[in-house]
Amino acid sequence: MGFTMGLNLLLLLAMVATNILSLYHLSSTLQTSKKLPPPLPPVPDNLLNQLHTIRATINQLTRLQPPTKSSTTSTTTPSDLLLHSRLSPIASSCHNHADLLHKYMTYTPYSHCPPDSASIAESLILRGCHPLPRRRCFSKSTTSNPKPLLISDTIAKFMTYTNELDLPIPQLLQIAASSNSVLRLGLDIGGGAGTFAATMKLHNVTVITTTMNLNAPNNEAVASRGLVPLHVPLQQRLPVFDGVVDLVRCGHGVNRWIPLTALEFLLYDVDRVLRSGGYLWLDHFFGKGVDLENVYGPLIGKLGYKKVKWATGTKSEKNGELYLTALLQKPLSK
Repeated sequence: MGFTMGLNLLLLLAMVATNILSLYHLSSTLQTSKKLPPPLPPVPDNLLNQLHTIRATINQLTRLQPPTKSSTTSTTTPSDLLLHSRLSPIASSCHNHADLLHKYMTYTPYSHCPPDSASIAESLILRGCHPLPRRRCFSKSTTSNPKPLLISDTIAKFMTYTNELDLPIPQLLQIAASSNSVLRLGLDIGGGAGTFAATMKLHNVTVITTTMNLNAPNNEAVASRGLVPLHVPLQQRLPVFDGVVDLVRCGHGVNRWIPLTALEFLLYDVDRVLRSGGYLWLDHFFGKGVDLENVYGPLIGKLGYKKVKWATGTKSEKNGELYLTALLQKPLSK
């Protein structure tokens, strides 16, 4: 009680001092000639410093003031969120979705995580709240070994050629071999259930798949194939070191629905992880025909990559949408 009264007294004194300084400044500017109003004099540095000091003191005292009974409600920040925020960084976008973050971090420590944890986590990640804070609870896991997806049922689209938009893996490997470029490590952005990574595995190429579940067990499907799923959204910086990847494929998840600025950051992040001589494969990117020519073409051209393949085809005549399949090689000089 005494602490609170002391803080209130200091706040009162600070506000009185602020008013006195303001009146002093105003009175000094009024002592001028009545004929022509002179220009306003600059505020003295010492007065500015005093005002800044008082303002900082008020802010500090406000933060130190203990909460009243009326402000203590059921929406109090979870203790584990406060604890983790002192140990590790949390994405700034999390503050824009405090309700979801509060729900995600409301749990019983050392017990089972809430059943809706996975869906809430993915909702936060898709909104830019990543990395998420860690929790001290037990996530649900399967009790038996998951049955892997059969590769033979899904690889046909990566092994056959039906039109100019297709780039069969044998042709991709031949292109790389002809330019003395070795494919050892790849990254499949928005790779769904990991079919491309599974097919490349048959050719001794390791491919890491970034994927979101989006109401489908994509991450579990990738893992069941003995592959590595990365549960990261398109707007996140790729968790890969600079210049170590031989091939980056962008599937259907990378398309015109991505905001242009986010797409630009993605392309330059791809450039960051690709080694010199590595390949960027835009697989069936789609957008308006006029945008492919005036927007996306110039945007991709900024990378300065060599066009190994550049093919377009109609996606929807009604909407004027086109597909683009492009294989681009990063220059050796970069």
